[in-house]
Amino acid sequence: MRSIFIALTMAVCFTAQLQAETAFNERPKLVVGIVVDQMRWDYLGRYYDQFQSDGLKRLITKGYSCDNCMINYLPTVTAIGHTSIYTGTTPAFHGICGNAFYINGVKRTSCEDPDVKTVGTDRKKASSPVNLLASTIGDQLRLHTDFKSKVVSVSYKDRASILPGGRSANAAYWIDTKNGQFITSTWYMEELPQWAKAYNAEMKKNKELAKVGEDVGLYPLCGHLITDMAIASLKGENLGKGEETDMLCISYSQTDVIGHEWSTRGEHTDEAYLELDKDIARLLKTLDDQVGEGNYLLFLTADHGAAHNFKFMSDHRFNADAWKWNDTHVLEAGKKLSEHFGTDKPLIKDMLDYRIVLHKENIQELGLDEQAVRDAIVEGVLKLPHVSFAFDFKKAASAPVPEFLRERALKGYHHDRSGDIIFMLEPGYYSFGKGSSPVGTTHGTWNPYDAHIPLLFYGWKVEHGSTSREVHITDIAPTVCQKLHIQQPNACVGEPITEIIDD
Repeated sequence: MRSIFIALTMAVCFTAQLQAETAFNERPKLVVGIVVDQMRWDYLGRYYDQFQSDGLKRLITKGYSCDNCMINYLPTVTAIGHTSIYTGTTPAFHGICGNAFYINGVKRTSCEDPDVKTVGTDRKKASSPVNLLASTIGDQLRLHTDFKSKVVSVSYKDRASILPGGRSANAAYWIDTKNGQFITSTWYMEELPQWAKAYNAEMKKNKELAKVGEDVGLYPLCGHLITDMAIASLKGENLGKGEETDMLCISYSQTDVIGHEWSTRGEHTDEAYLELDKDIARLLKTLDDQVGEGNYLLFLTADHGAAHNFKFMSDHRFNADAWKWNDTHVLEAGKKLSEHFGTDKPLIKDMLDYRIVLHKENIQELGLDEQAVRDAIVEGVLKLPHVSFAFDFKKAASAPVPEFLRERALKGYHHDRSGDIIFMLEPGYYSFGKGSSPVGTTHGTWNPYDAHIPLLFYGWKVEHGSTSREVHITDIAPTVCQKLHIQQPNACVGEPITEIIDD
């Protein structure tokens, strides 16, 4: 009897061990990351009743929703958001400090790379992840599988495609609005694959695309094209059908372009999100058919939100207005600064995302005390209308600002790339310069309208549910990596979301 008991105990232990080993090594066939550019969290509720059952509503009703996902750095802009989602870290570590920033005193866009060439177009300026300092989910997946996993990324914008894929991605594709084609760069390949050429050939037949031309981002059509290209990539590269887990990164940019032009309310924005819902439904159906329902792990989030249009808010008696830095305040502040130091040369080189870049060359040439210039700028900016806080990054530790704002600013600070002084405006105010749409909007601040984003998980080993616990944009990457049982990206500072991990 005792021997039978021992044998049964051993059998149970062996079975439990086998199940644990199987679970530890088990992975989905495909990971799909979806970023909706400029999508506020409250849009999920605003459009819920209008969503069809098999699109975004399917992710909400069958997936897991993190209802209090916040961006925990400054500024809240596209390039940083996409990078932070996939690296699990902030600009202080991944080095992508804006859509444009200075490197060694030279201004560059986030993905600008003079050492590569475009593929699929004759445009001279080419893009790559050369400025990205940290690894991504896809990079870690490829490392873990000895580069057997495939990682492909698709978007309208170069930065929204390149930065999610990472430095070792097999391919990143974005739209060249000049010729209405998906292109890439020699960072990835010397020639487009045949399936991509075939898809581009179909795009040339699209009469609607030809009609809108370079303004394609202002139309839901852009989302349809991104979905079509994502599906073409899925099929063309046989993603999810190999021996190792693959990854497909998709970013929808038309929502951002439309938001900047027409803001958060109105028929254009409504149409954008209802058409996006149809695209999500079409994508999910294709994933079900190609990979199998339950065989893919999907997450959907945003790179940032957006403020309501200042005129819309002020018309409803909210405290809000345009803050005309480029057209008014910077000229006044710059002139007063130069007068104070007895020179007609500019001492401010640029202002990017509420961060001031000193003109250090002029300061040095004039023999001025740089710290005195910094102090004078901070003092001057604080006197400008509707500025709540301003501080010198070098004096952040003693700056009289709320601790959470100091932390967010420092998480977004890279000593060579983030400028010298940062400031924050009153709620409802945002930078409004030349070319800004008077009925549109923008983003970039700490406020919930810019920092509160949706986060949905769906599919492989994801139970339905939701949480109101605060999580952060930097928690997405470690959550996905732990689900896959692979190492986190090499600069990751986020924490796995336990509600998703505990399956």
